[in-house]
Amino acid sequence: KYVILMIFLDIAAPILLLVGITKSNASTASLLNNFEIVATSLIAYLIFKENINIRLWYAIILITISSVILSINDISSFTLSFGAILILLACISWGLENNCTKKLSIKDPLQVVIIKGFGSGIGALIIAFIVQETSSNLISILLSLLLGFFAYGLSIFFYVTSQRYLGASETSAYYAVSPFIGVILSFILFKEPLTLSFIIALLIMILGTYLAVNDKPQKS
Repeated sequence: KYVILMIFLDIAAPILLLVGITKSNASTASLLNNFEIVATSLIAYLIFKENINIRLWYAIILITISSVILSINDISSFTLSFGAILILLACISWGLENNCTKKLSIKDPLQVVIIKGFGSGIGALIIAFIVQETSSNLISILLSLLLGFFAYGLSIFFYVTSQRYLGASETSAYYAVSPFIGVILSFILFKEPLTLSFIIALLIMILGTYLAVNDKPQKS
């Protein structure tokens, strides 16, 4: 059951993220990805009974506050960004998927990568044909395959191996550094404007992520 759920979630999450990105800017989308820490940790705590200490609870609260700030389109009318909501749903899907993967991490990591890769890849390909999102550009296809090898294949292999030794919530915490790289690149490559609300959310997110990354899991 964990295999089927893992594959399903690994199809749904990227689709939610990609649609969300089209309705949001790159810096906000990158920073919101840290909500995956909250989703992974809470699901690990509520469903899979992993321990969460007070430091990680503080991190969860701070990251949630930052995510709320980033999700508000208009503070005066408290209008939420549809793109941000989709990204948060993607993070929740990945949070549950992370915990499913943790249950399989005792297996050979390479086997898990193969199952995730082929299962979610074939599923996403079927959906792409259904919605007619296809391309015949050979260069684009080859570049996508190359990107997928590094950003997906190797990433999952290292992630699953880490979960075997660290657990779902702590592995997700270390993984939290990547959204900040995305934020930096978004400002360098796309020259996105820097707003006051984003700066506030960024500072809160940095503090929350610091607490999460430096969290030490409790012993049972």
